[in-house]
Parts: sequence; structure tokens; C-alpha cells
Amino acid sequence: MSTIQEVAKYAGVSVATVSRVINKSDTVTEKTRLRVEKIIEELNYEPSALGRNLRTSESRLLLVLLPSISNPFYSEIINGIQDTVISQGYNILLCETDSNPEREAIYFNMLRNRLADGIISMDPTVNKDKLIELAANYPIVHCSEYDEDGTVAHVTINNELAAYQAVRHLIKLGQKNIALINTDETFLYARERRRGYEKALLEFGLPIRKEWIYHADKLEFQRGQQAVRKLFQQDDKPTAFFAVSDIYAIGALKEINAKGLRVPDDIALVGFDKISFSNMTYPTLTTVAQPMYRMGCTAADMIINKICGKEVESIILDHELVIREST
Repeated sequence: MSTIQEVAKYAGVSVATVSRVINKSDTVTEKTRLRVEKIIEELNYEPSALGRNLRTSESRLLLVLLPSISNPFYSEIINGIQDTVISQGYNILLCETDSNPEREAIYFNMLRNRLADGIISMDPTVNKDKLIELAANYPIVHCSEYDEDGTVAHVTINNELAAYQAVRHLIKLGQKNIALINTDETFLYARERRRGYEKALLEFGLPIRKEWIYHADKLEFQRGQQAVRKLFQQDDKPTAFFAVSDIYAIGALKEINAKGLRVPDDIALVGFDKISFSNMTYPTLTTVAQPMYRMGCTAADMIINKICGKEVESIILDHELVIREST
């Protein structure tokens, strides 16, 4: 493999001049540039991307933080991010944090050491204080989850309104005994979706029953099953469920079917996210659709604009209630 020194020797110029030609410097004469480019082609010389990036302080690499790659919610967002950044000359590195502070520290240090140009965080478990501190000096964007004070620019949907509309849909169908399958409320989206649930109940004069609000500790299919088992142990059983994730809703559906009950005749069910599996269940799942691919594209545009020094504002995208067989 040819070296930059060989190119310089055969072109009759210095290594610095070859470097300037490679980096499109306008200080090189047209005659010299053409001679160097001809030698580069003849020797089949390939410049080191790493070396060039170190010289320009650019890695062209973006870190995407997420708690778990196994969650299907992230798939379409990642597709949107990847399609957008590749078209603009960047690449992404998926960083599964597994809610581990040591892993977070590794990825944060990559940004500090200029091994990455920016971070798109989709991780609701990430240390918010450290991320905000880092965002004061480096390009960072939140996608989906974000900090409530809005310090870091983000792209998301109106979670409270979406939850309100989902529960209102159940109430309009005649449902009055509606349970909530929620996740850990240290996450902002969980608090917002509970507020939407409660707002709809209060608007129609229905009581907020704490015993009908189930908090799962992990975002897993089995937690939806456990929620139904727990809530059905009560003498006064709910006749409808609003789950803050399709993963919970699909688990709940499995447990409802196992009990010999029919959806929607005996139990109505609404999920959230519109992951691909939500249209593969029997019956198909009514759900709140998040524009996941567009969310990813938007987050990617935002982080690249930040890297380029442009002003970036937070964006709230539209959602849609997709009504299917489960209601």
C-alpha cells in the first residue's frame, strides 16, 4: 500500500503539500493540485480517514445512547437517524447503556476526547445532570425522552395529550373502569402519560383509583402479564386497560386471552408507540402512533446543525391514535 511520503516523492512536492491537496486547501496552485492528484491515482493511494479526522478535529461519528437494543420502539428511530446522517457524511455508533453509569462514562468520555462529534440520547435512565453539564460544551440532543426544564434541545411528542386522547377514546366507548399499566415514574414520559390518563378520567367525572394504577419496574413483555394478574386479583376488576407501551399491552393481551376473556368484548385495550408487533396480535392493538422514523430524522438534523454551530430549538411532533380491533 502506498504512503503519503511516496506520493510526495513522485509528485516532487512536500508531504505538507500532498496533505493540503487531500484536504482541498485553496493555497495549492491548480497545476500542483492536478500533478498530485494524478500521482495519487497512479499509486492508488488512500488517505487515512482517522489521520484526517484527527487533524480537522472531526470524527464524523455520532453516538446514539439507548437503554436496550432489544426494545423494538427504537428500531424505526435508529433507521431515521442512520439514513439522515449517512446522507450528510456521518456514521453512528449504537451505545447500549443498560442503565449502567460506568458505560455512560465511557461514552461521555468519547465525546470529551473528540472521538465522537455529538450524542443523540434516547435513554430515559441516563444521568440527566451529567448530560446537561456535558451539553454546555458539546453537541447533544434528546430524542423521545428529555429533561423537563428543556436545557437540552429535544424532539418528542406531547405525551400527556396523547395519553388523554387514548383514555378519552375508551371512555367514549362506554368504558368507566379503566386501569393504567405504567412504568417507573422517575421517567418523564411515564409521569406525562399518567397525567393524561388522570385528566381524561376527571373530565368525565370518573374517580382516579390508585389501586388501578400499576407500575412495572422494567419495560418487558412479562410485566404486562403481571399487571393483569395483579389487577384481576381485586374484587372490583377493571374492564379496560391503557398501557404506556405496546410491549406492556401485548403482554396484557396474552394474559387476558389466557384467562378466557375476549378483547374487546370483555376487556378493551389500548397501547402506546405503534411498534410493528402491534399489528400482528389477535386482535390487533389500538395504539398511539409515534412518528418514530421522522423523530430519528429530526434528531439527526438537529445534532448535525448543532455540530455546525447553528441554533437548535426543541420540536414537538404530531402523534396519532390508531384505532384497531382491541377497542
